[in-house]
Amino acid sequence: MSNSSRNLHARLKDMDFGNAKPVRDVPALARLQAGEKKERITIRLDAPVLAEYRAQAEKLGTSYQALINEALKDKLRSDDVLQTIRKTIRAELRSAKP
Repeated sequence: MSNSSRNLHARLKDMDFGNAKPVRDVPALARLQAGEKKERITIRLDAPVLAEYRAQAEKLGTSYQALINEALKDKLRSDDVLQTIRKTIRAELRSAKP
């Protein structure tokens, strides 16, 4: 068990989840259960980068893998937006030529 898993277990072991909401009533969990597919991979990251994601995850109460996944999705979205902007500018420049 990793150190962060032990810390989480220590914090949660005495909690009473008797009044917890069903998964279907928590949108993020419902999406996961509905089949948002995740794929297990092996990736090598620079130690300082991984340490920063782990520290951020600890502060936010989430997993570092989720943060890295969101960062990758944000990068893909921003690249898509940049490509669209570039295409639009090129088209406008072509149409503005005398």
